Amino acid sequence: MTDPCARITITRVRDGVRTPVADAAAVEAPLEIRLQERPFAVIMRTPGADRQLVTGFLLAERLVRSLDDLATIEHCTDGTGQDDSDREHIIRVVLDERAASRALTLLESRRDVMANSACGVCGRSTLESMRDGLAPLQARPIVKASMLASLPERLRARQPLFETTGGLHAAGVFDLQGELVTAAEDVGRHNAVDKVTGTLLLQDRLPAAASVLCVSGRTSYEIVQKAWCAGIPVVASVSAPSSLAVSLAGEAGIALIGFVRDGGLNIYTGSSLVE
Repeated sequence: MTDPCARITITRVRDGVRTPVADAAAVEAPLEIRLQERPFAVIMRTPGADRQLVTGFLLAERLVRSLDDLATIEHCTDGTGQDDSDREHIIRVVLDERAASRALTLLESRRDVMANSACGVCGRSTLESMRDGLAPLQARPIVKASMLASLPERLRARQPLFETTGGLHAAGVFDLQGELVTAAEDVGRHNAVDKVTGTLLLQDRLPAAASVLCVSGRTSYEIVQKAWCAGIPVVASVSAPSSLAVSLAGEAGIALIGFVRDGGLNIYTGSSLVE
């Protein structure tokens, strides 16, 4: 498996003195998804938790809805000439018959997908298609503001690659008491979210109605959409949400929390769920 950190040599300048030093950079590499034996998407990601990443991606794309929809999800072993280093960057997905039939209709309205590490909606022809078939969440858990305020620090403790490179985002799912359920790092914030939601789906733990999603950085529209697909009713981040994220969170019935830092936070939607 490709190391998620690349060893490099940089020139460090301090007080006018230039010094060559060893450093590390976060790896960004393409991952090809083959769906029903056909090329489907290429995602730029940090290697690691690839099956979870693809599962979460397909969940957000509305191509899978439960663990039962996945007949096969594995790194490619088809013997078509790729060496091992190529195969670890290809994931083969086969859906069960019902999901495959449903996916065919959805795929007719999609563009070919090349998703970079800063974009989570590249395959969608319209923003409206991202909420197709999604009903407002019914789960209304009450969470403590003090618990929410502690989440960024708890998540940071699970970011070893960030400590090494300084170039990775993180996402973590916590229970209502603030205990970490699962966490992931990636050069793309939305990829990190796909990795954690994919982990939960592969463990057959969705919808995650009694949980909180915490992300590093800001909260964008697609991150709220991914939480909605996973049935997560509370989303928190250390920075600001976008206006579209606030609008979608209100529509989804999600409590959206931002600027969770220095013991404080801002509640953008769902204030009745935070005490």
